[in-house]
Amino acid sequence: MPGETGTPHHEGQAGRAAALSVVSNSTLIAVKLVAGIVTGSVAILTEAVHSSVDLLASIVALVSLRKAGEPADAEHLYGHDKMENLAAATEAALILLGAGIITYEAVSRLISGAHVHTVGVGIAVIAASAVVNVLVSRIIARHARSTRSVALEGDAMHLGADALSSVAVLGGLVLIAATHDYWIDPVVALVVASGIVIAGVRLLRRASRALVDEALPEPDLETIRTAIHEVGASRGVIGFHKLRSRAAGSRRYIDVHVQFAAGTTLEAAHRTAHALTDEIARRLEGADVLVHLEPEDRALPGTELIGGRDGEDAGGG
Repeated sequence: MPGETGTPHHEGQAGRAAALSVVSNSTLIAVKLVAGIVTGSVAILTEAVHSSVDLLASIVALVSLRKAGEPADAEHLYGHDKMENLAAATEAALILLGAGIITYEAVSRLISGAHVHTVGVGIAVIAASAVVNVLVSRIIARHARSTRSVALEGDAMHLGADALSSVAVLGGLVLIAATHDYWIDPVVALVVASGIVIAGVRLLRRASRALVDEALPEPDLETIRTAIHEVGASRGVIGFHKLRSRAAGSRRYIDVHVQFAAGTTLEAAHRTAHALTDEIARRLEGADVLVHLEPEDRALPGTELIGGRDGEDAGGG
């Protein structure tokens, strides 16, 4: 008995947010490349590389959101929701690749010597870039929360990291203008690369948890248990067990075995199962719920009794 899944409104909202990211990153890449060439700053050029990685990630997010929104088919009976998680993992890999490129270039400049000129142009470009990235990342993060899109969340993380790195580069350029110590430029680039690696690892860990079907977090599981207790107490439910859960993209999948008191008719149990499905899906938006009906029996290991707990709840996974 599946619950209600994502809506076309959410899918359209997420697609528009991803498209905004593609447009903003494309513009910033062109501007940063020109500024990097004009100034000779490796830090600005690494910003262009960072934005290029962000652009690839935004395109991946846009494509994955469209694919994830496709209905289930004969080859994908559970839908395409995990495309979002796969996209997030791909984005993380791209982030780490970008950090590697930045590190290589910065170390090369430290060894061979660096020189930056026309610093004022670089300061103006990077300051504008930071402002744009902060604004766009906040817009996308808001859409990510409202649609529960991990692909958009990864995109927002990219842009947020890009904004922070822009601030670091901006500070380095200001110091160069004040001191004329050009070694500051590649050192700032290395600091930026370190921050990018941290963001990439965090995103990769988040995507991996869904790809290996990790259980939902404990607050979500407690919400499910509470719903079963509240709905089932007056409907002949005596207990439940084998509560399992996982996430795929913006959707959460839950299945549970529910035991009914002796004498409960199949029709009544079926109506109660529908009520449980609807209530859990209401409390956990985007949940797809499957309720297994079982007759009253001896308390099996892991069974949680309605009106009191008995033994360890299986809890998911």
